[in-house]
Amino acid sequence: MALQTAADEARARLSREQLVRAFRDMVRIRAFELTVSKDYAAGRIPGFVHVSLGQEAVAVGGCFPLARQDMITSNHRGHGHCLAKGLDPLGMFAELFGRDAGTVRGRGGSMHIADPDLGILGANGIVAAGLPIATGAGLAAKQREEGQVVVSFFGDGAVAQGLFHEAVNLAALWALPVVFLCENNGYAEFTAAVDGHPATLEQRAGGYNVPYVSVDGDDVSEVMGAMVAATDHARSNGPVIVEVTTVRWHGHYEGDQQQYRDRDDLSAGLEVDCLEVARRLLATAGVAAEEIAAAEAEETEAVAAAAQRAFDLPDPRPETVGDYVLAPRPEHPVVEIPADGEPMKYMAAIRQAMSDGLESDPRAVFAGIDVGAGGGVFAVSRGLADAFPGRVLDTPISESAILGLAVGGAMAGLRPLVEIMYLDFIGVAFDQVLNQAAKLHFMTAGRAQMGLTIRTQFGAGRSAGSQHSQSLEALLAHIPGLTVVMPATAADAYGLLRSAMQDPNPVIFIENRTLYGRRSPAPAPGALVPIGRARVVRGGEQVTVVSYSRMVLECEAVAEQLAAEGIDAEVIDLRTIAPWDRETVLASVEKTSRLVVVHEAVTDFGVGAEIVATVAKEGFWWLDAPIERVGARFQPAPYTPLLEREWLPGHEDIAAAIRRTVSI
Repeated sequence: MALQTAADEARARLSREQLVRAFRDMVRIRAFELTVSKDYAAGRIPGFVHVSLGQEAVAVGGCFPLARQDMITSNHRGHGHCLAKGLDPLGMFAELFGRDAGTVRGRGGSMHIADPDLGILGANGIVAAGLPIATGAGLAAKQREEGQVVVSFFGDGAVAQGLFHEAVNLAALWALPVVFLCENNGYAEFTAAVDGHPATLEQRAGGYNVPYVSVDGDDVSEVMGAMVAATDHARSNGPVIVEVTTVRWHGHYEGDQQQYRDRDDLSAGLEVDCLEVARRLLATAGVAAEEIAAAEAEETEAVAAAAQRAFDLPDPRPETVGDYVLAPRPEHPVVEIPADGEPMKYMAAIRQAMSDGLESDPRAVFAGIDVGAGGGVFAVSRGLADAFPGRVLDTPISESAILGLAVGGAMAGLRPLVEIMYLDFIGVAFDQVLNQAAKLHFMTAGRAQMGLTIRTQFGAGRSAGSQHSQSLEALLAHIPGLTVVMPATAADAYGLLRSAMQDPNPVIFIENRTLYGRRSPAPAPGALVPIGRARVVRGGEQVTVVSYSRMVLECEAVAEQLAAEGIDAEVIDLRTIAPWDRETVLASVEKTSRLVVVHEAVTDFGVGAEIVATVAKEGFWWLDAPIERVGARFQPAPYTPLLEREWLPGHEDIAAAIRRTVSI
């Protein structure tokens, strides 16, 4: 009730000038969406288009109390939100037409418009994906203590997604300054809202102990008042859920014939026009009819002119097709580690890298399940929470929220480091990796900062079973925009993690848990190992053996063993899986004329296949023998130790492959 009272009071304080401005903004959105609908039907706009006709008051009221530095996340029906937050119609039209001068240079289109400089963290084509991203932005706002707030627009259909639960739960737990604004237009794509939810949004809000307010979305003054109250509360006290009841005049997408809606429902929806309601509000406030008509004509004409000007702009140049996939990464000098250096545990090196990274960059935060008070399930982060209070954060068991936290935090200026307890668990929240972290820098033409690191671990051989033993690096390396790192030694674990925490791109840092207690020469304090640079572990002349992570150590041991047989193997540690160091591998193969690739992952469709394909194409005439691949059988990991040993590649498998290739 307190929030509703505050909303009513804020509504009563609205000035004539504010109502006129809101009306102009609504007219601009209406004119924009009508033009988009017409141009899409005429074939001038490619791809998918979702317009917000009938919902203009929600966008305008939702953004009314926001300053430039405040942030929003949006969804596939986001044109109105972006315009209300201050984005120029010219750039938006150019984006929809696919022009180079588009808001994100033709990389995003209708569903993915963004402008981080205006606090627009992006519309999103994945239902509910913006919600956990908003929590990350909310964490950034809370860390900065500058009074920022985040508004996350979502539809009623998103409430059925686990992302909604995880985001609201985390925001409530940490009292993040986020307003979750639900545009309830009665339909989740083709499904009526009444058929999709066994509980109301108000009931759900009560379950999270989050304040809730319901608003009539046809009256822009009601939405404005509610959002003033909601943002005031959120800035100081944590999240609010605002549900705005509105209407969707068109189908889910342009071209949707809406066969699932009966005629009475369609007619009822068209009877109420939020613009007409706004005209009556202005008349009541003493605005003359002539002034209302003039404002409407000015905004409509300006939008029409912007659309025509945008259509005439040039397309992107074909040679720019690969721009913005990755941000340019800094060059780090190669660090040589003395072989007789002081030994250090692999896990201690990782802990030291995290500590040094947090110490050197006040924007860095570390979050994950049990990483704080418990120090992580393998005790890798023990002590960090005490050393960096408020910056090492325990999360609920919510992988999507954790990864969304990283994405949104990075976009809002943090340097997030997050942990997914097991590599196997990344599948629970794969969208935030596949469609958000990996793509947002590209889809925003480089405007979205995406410097984040995801730490996780794997490692078979301990009877952990099929769901805790997977080597999924090939799955991740196949996604453009991701960097995948897998260190084998303490020095590389330290140096690569320090580099990852400073990198402007999303980095997946995969540790091998069977190495946590293993000692090797310590790194120099502050050492940075270049991402994408392999290391020659052992020089040799007869055969090149390429591997990474734990298997590098196995290959090195086998190479020493085979040296007694007169076989001189060169062992290369990739260290970085994507991008992998083609030059070092090819140079070695040119010298040795033979290649063996070894990894713990299953052989089929693996990283080894990519290396083999490259060498077969670019170094075919150097080869004097067939290439060998060594990896696990193509099946899930067994539990029983005997069967697991049979499944995993071992010393004898590696040695046999090397012997075969040098015998030819």
